[in-house]
This record gives sequence, structure tokens and C-alpha cells, in this order.
Amino acid sequence: MAGPSRLAPPPWLTAGLRPEPAPVPWAAVARASIALAAPLAVGFALDEPVSAALVSMGALSGVIGDTADAYRMRFYNIAVPQLFGALGVTLGSLVYGRGWLAVAVLTLVALVSGMISSIGSVASVSGLLLLLNAVVGAGLPLPAPWWKAPVLLGLGGAVVLALTLLGWPLRGGVPERTAVAGTYRAVAALFDAAGSDAYDARRRAVTTSLDRSYDLVLARRTRRHGRTPALVRLLAQLNAVIPLVEAAPAAHLAAGRLHRPVPPEIPTAVRDLAAAVEEGRTGAPALRLPEAARPSERAVDQALRYAATVVHHAEPDPYNVDDRLGRPAVLRVRVRRTARAVMMSEPSWRYGLRLALCIGLAQALVSLITVPRSYWVALTVTFVMKPDFGSVFSRAVLRAFGTAAGLVVAALLLAEVPRGWWDVPVMLVLGALIPAFSAKGYAFQTAAITPVILLLSDLLNKQGFGLVLPRLYDSLLGCAIALIAGYLLWPESWHARIGDRLADAVADTAHYVARAFGPETDGGQAVRVRARRALYRDLSAVRSEFQRALTEPPPTGALAAAWWPLVVAVERIVDATTAARVRVDHGAPPPDPSEVVSVERQLSELADGLRSSAVLVGVRAELLGDDEGVLAPLRQEVRAARAIASPHAEKA
Repeated sequence: MAGPSRLAPPPWLTAGLRPEPAPVPWAAVARASIALAAPLAVGFALDEPVSAALVSMGALSGVIGDTADAYRMRFYNIAVPQLFGALGVTLGSLVYGRGWLAVAVLTLVALVSGMISSIGSVASVSGLLLLLNAVVGAGLPLPAPWWKAPVLLGLGGAVVLALTLLGWPLRGGVPERTAVAGTYRAVAALFDAAGSDAYDARRRAVTTSLDRSYDLVLARRTRRHGRTPALVRLLAQLNAVIPLVEAAPAAHLAAGRLHRPVPPEIPTAVRDLAAAVEEGRTGAPALRLPEAARPSERAVDQALRYAATVVHHAEPDPYNVDDRLGRPAVLRVRVRRTARAVMMSEPSWRYGLRLALCIGLAQALVSLITVPRSYWVALTVTFVMKPDFGSVFSRAVLRAFGTAAGLVVAALLLAEVPRGWWDVPVMLVLGALIPAFSAKGYAFQTAAITPVILLLSDLLNKQGFGLVLPRLYDSLLGCAIALIAGYLLWPESWHARIGDRLADAVADTAHYVARAFGPETDGGQAVRVRARRALYRDLSAVRSEFQRALTEPPPTGALAAAWWPLVVAVERIVDATTAARVRVDHGAPPPDPSEVVSVERQLSELADGLRSSAVLVGVRAELLGDDEGVLAPLRQEVRAARAIASPHAEKA
């Protein structure tokens, strides 16, 4: 048994090759199948296969960008990137065959693409299409006149957009209501898990669901959002779940201490509220709740009754809805702020320069040596180097595996299927596989996209099976450039700053403890709620960063694995702080100020120790307080965090 284990590949290398347990998005599958195959059918009928291939390529870009849930965001996610894609293919076609001028232009486009990718999800897809289409325009002889290719590519995106928005008149607002109802159901599952080992995972699911719901609902904000009843009601219902989320840690600690689960009436009532949100029901709520005796029980009871009142109320006060972000500024102000933030952002410049370096090297290399399909090298670099898609190292490895698998399928199709009308049913099947496989992971998405691109490329240049091996060589060359110039040459890639990120989270937790039990200020409760929500969002980002680091080779992956338990411990500290605050709000004796100062000092020293990358000998102060006080669970979690951190600090 020992031999095979030594020969097995390391987990960080194979982590992305395991399919994610995600459901198949059947609606997206149908849209992709029709959007990619229908242009080919029309093109063959009109004897315009080249134009049809360009329309399908534009549709492929739309399919990749169709990732939003809300209809309004789907419109922006598809329409705005198509405009950038049209600009990119125009710039690329203007420098086609221009040698070093093409190298310079694509390098500059890569810099701009990388910098705007940091703004948000829509800008990220826009930057991707800007660079991808510029590379295609600079590498392929597109049909004249110059405006034909941008129009055809944009037409493909318009097909996807039209298919996507078919249900908007009948289902407008449904995704947002479904998301808010899903948050209530996640909270119900959280109460089901109170006192058990499953609680941590359920709490993370609540954080993810809450963030997603806020993002969807707030995406619909307008300057007159206070006069939009549907939006006001959704915001009120979403805000009403916050007290339940805050009461859950107290219920969890009480259930663990008393070895008694939360009464089933509690999660049942929360699920009833979820159904009311989803169905838009109003009227007097009918709650059957057990008697509340302890502070934690009173907190849950009060939060649940408040949520029921808000959910079943037909017309919430439009001026008593905290939308968490405030009303948006006018468009010109937001554009100016965004431009200033991008231009002054060190991460934006750092990523833009990395991407520009890799694209410049790829284009310079294919200008010096003969490569049959040179633009594939830069296309591979672009996909691998996307910062919001995951680790550069793991994406390079996964793209190599995915391309190899996709080429096997493409080779069979190019060798056995005659070109022409047979491409239509083949594209129906291949197009459907893209959304289905994309949900399973990046390697699977690459495997699904590769044969589609090869079949469309064959319609443009008619090389048949001869496309297969050049595609493999170019993909491997692009992965190598990304690994060397985009990963190994940048110390931040393999000297991960995960310790610094975790230290920042610990320091923020110390501030949260002080704020939770400090003197009351104006809007004290609201300030604490916002601080806790911001902290959970930051911890979610830290967790994502660590999960990304786990897919890196040593030493980054090893360090992430060593520090991972401390990430969990910090999340539990935040939970324990929230639980203590809730218990105090509902009748428990408040802690002595010296106890709060002691806990805050311990966490601050822990953060300083993580930043110093030394043994945590500086964490010396004793935790004051008795074992029965309201802060006893919090002190226990802080001790656990110190015990986890101390053995590993020297390695960081």
C-alpha cells in the first residue's frame, strides 16, 4: 500500500481535476446549444459559412459571460463586454500582419485589459473580450470591410442576449426573490445544525447566500429606489434576516453546552418565512414558537418575530430601509471615482503589467519563430492569466489537461464528421456541454470549449485534422509563458502573503470585539451589524484566498495548509463575540471592561505575531475573567487560536 501512495500525484496538482458537485444549469445549456448552432444553420443555408463561424464565435463569448442570475445583470454581463470585444477585434485587425507594431499594440491592450479587470465582474469580462478579440483580429485574416467582423461577432452576442432575456417580462424580479428566500432557507439549515459539527459549514453557506442576495438586490437600485415597492420590500426582508443570523451563534453555543438541539419549531418557522418571501405572500403571520427562557432563546424568539412581521407586511416603510451601501451617485461621479481608483491602485497596475509582459513575450516569440496558428499562444496566456479566475499555476496546469482532453474529442470530429450541415447537430451537442461542464471546474470548461473553437476555426481556414497538433503545441507554449513570466518571475506568486492577509483579519476581529462591548455611540446597533457583516465578508475573501493557495506548489500550498485551521478559529472567534453580544442584549450580565481589553489585547498581539513571522512569544498577556462569564466561550476560542498559531508561526 505504501508504493502507490508515494507514486500518486500531490493533492495541490490534482485538486482542480475533481468535478465540483454543482447542478447542471439546464436553461443555460439550452441557450448555449441554440446560440452556437443556429448561426451555422443560417450560414449554411445562405452559403456564408465564414460569416456564420464569426457569429458563433461571438455567441461563444456571450455564453461564457452569461453567468449572472438577475436579468438586469445578465444584460450588462453580455451587452457591455460585446462592445469591448468589437473594439478589440477592430484594433487587432488594423495591425494584422504589421509585425512589431502588432506586438506593441497588443501589449498596450493587455495592460488596459488587465487594469480594468479589477473593477468588477462586468469589467472583468469586458477586459477579457477586449484582449481576446484583439488577439484574434491580429492573428486571423478576417473578411473585409473592416467593420464586418465586429458586426458579426456582436451579432452572436446579441443572439445570446435575446435568448437570455426572453423570460424577463414574465420572470422579472424572480431571481432576486429566489435568492432572498434561499438566504432564509440557509438560516433555517443553520439552526438545524446548531450544536453540531456541521454548524461551521452551514454558517459559511449563510454568509455566501447573504452576500449573493445583497449583490443581486442592490444591483437593481436606482436613484428612486425608495419609491419602488418591490425593491423596498426585498431589502426590508433581507435586512430582517440579519438579527436571526446574529442570534444563531448564541443558539449554537447554548445547544452545545446543554447538549440539546434547537427546537424544530424554529427552523420550521424560518422555512415558512422563506416560502412567504418566494411566493410574495402577505397577511398576519402565524407563529407557533416554544417559550423562551434563556437569553439566547429570547434573542432567537425576538429576531424570528421581527422577521415574520417584516416578511408578511405588505408595504414596509421606504425610508426605513438600510440598503447597506446608500443611494448610488450619478453616473459621471461613479465613472470618475472608478477611473481614479483604477489608476491609483497598485494591484491594478501590478496585474496589468504582468499580463502585458506575458502577452508581449507571446507575440514577440511568435514573431521570431514560425508558429502555424500564432494567435492561440496569446489566447492561452489571456485565459490562464485572468486574476479572478483562480491561481495562475493551477490554471496553467488545468488548461493543459483540459486542452488535451478537448483535442481528443476534436480530433475524432475533424477526422470522422464531414464539414457542412453535419456541423449543426454536432454544435448543438458541443454547445450544450459548455455551461454543463463549466459548472464542474476550469479543466472541464476548457475541455468543452476546445472542440468548439477548433470546429469554428476549421470553417475559417479549412485545415481539418491539421489544426489539432498545432493547437496542442500552442496551448502548451502559452501555458509555459504564463508559468514563467506570469508566475515564477513574480515573487508574490510563490512567496504568498497569506500570513499578512490572515493577520489583517485577526486585527479586524480585535477591533470588532472592542466595538461589540465598547461604549454606545450614535447608531451603535447598526454600526455593530455593519462591522460584523464587513468582517464576515473579509473572512470569506480570506478563506477564498487560502483555498486558492492550497492549489499552489510548495511552499505556498504547504503554508496555506498549515494556517488553514487558524482561519477556521478566527471565524469561530467572530461567532463567539456575536453570541456574547446577543446574550448581553437579552439579559445576560455584561462582561467586565477589563475582560474585553484582555481579549482585544490577545488578538492584537496575535495579529502582530503573524505579521512578524516569528514565534509568538509576544503573546504573553493572560486572559482575564471567570469560566462562567458571558465571554467564557470567546476566551476559549482565543486560546484555541493561539494554540494553533504558535507552532506554525516560525514557518511563515
